[in-house]
Amino acid sequence: MPTTVPIEKDKDIDRSSLEGELHLLYQMLLIRRFEERASQAYQQQKIGGFCHLYIGQEAVIVGAVAAARQDDYIITAYRDHAHAIARGTSLNAAMAELLGKSTGVSKA
Repeated sequence: MPTTVPIEKDKDIDRSSLEGELHLLYQMLLIRRFEERASQAYQQQKIGGFCHLYIGQEAVIVGAVAAARQDDYIITAYRDHAHAIARGTSLNAAMAELLGKSTGVSKA
C-alpha cells in the first residue's frame, strides 16, 4: 500500500501527514460540492436521464484512490462522477459530460 497520495501530476504527499490528511479532506469536499452542483443541474432539467449522486460516500472513493497505485484500474458501473474526479479528471470536463457537451470527458 502506498504511503503517498498524488496531489498534483508530479508531486506526492505523505497521506499520514497533516498536509496529506488536509488534502484528502479537500478532495472529499470538492467532490461533495461537485455533486451538489450536479444535483442542482439535474433539478433544473439540464441533465437528461438519471443522475445518481455520490453524496455521503465521498470518503469511500477518496480513500480507495489514496490506497491505489497510479497504474491500478478503478472500475465502476454508476455513481461514478466522484471516481473520475478523485482520479484527476477536471471538474469542468466532468460537468460538461453530465450536461452532454462536446467538451465532456468522452468528447461526444
